[in-house]
Amino acid sequence: MYSEKVMDHFQNPRNVGEIENASGVGTVGNAKCGDIMRMYLDIDDNGIIQDCKFKTFGCGAAVATSSMATELVKGKTIQEALEVTNKAVMEALDGLPPVKVHCSLLAEEAIHAALWDYAEKNGIVIEGLDKPVSDISEHEEEEEY
Repeated sequence: MYSEKVMDHFQNPRNVGEIENASGVGTVGNAKCGDIMRMYLDIDDNGIIQDCKFKTFGCGAAVATSSMATELVKGKTIQEALEVTNKAVMEALDGLPPVKVHCSLLAEEAIHAALWDYAEKNGIVIEGLDKPVSDISEHEEEEEY
C-alpha cells in the first residue's frame, strides 16, 4: 500500500520535463524492473541548484521518487544535494513498500549521475561523489553477497 504522499507525487508529479542546456544530466536505470530515470540540474555559479527536472519511464513509485528527489535538491548546494539519500527520499514520501525501495535508489543515483555530469563538464571534483552506475540492478546484486 502506498502513502498519500507517494500517490500525490505519482498523480501530480512536480518538475517533470527537461532543462535545455542543463548544467548536469544523469540517466540511470534498473534492468530488472525496466525503470529509467533522467535527472536534469541547473546549477548557478555559486554551486546552488536553481532548477531540477526529471523524466522517468517506470512504475508509480519511480515517478513519485523522481518527483520528490527534485523537490529535495532544488535550492540546495551541490554538497547538500549529494547528501540526499534514498532513505531521505523514502522518508519524505512517508515510506515505500519493500519491493519498491529500489525506486528510491534510482532517484539517489540519478542525482549523483547528474552531479557527476556537471563535475565532468566543469573539470571539477565533487568531494564524496563516486562515479555512478548506469544500471542499479548491478549495484543491488553486489550488495546481496
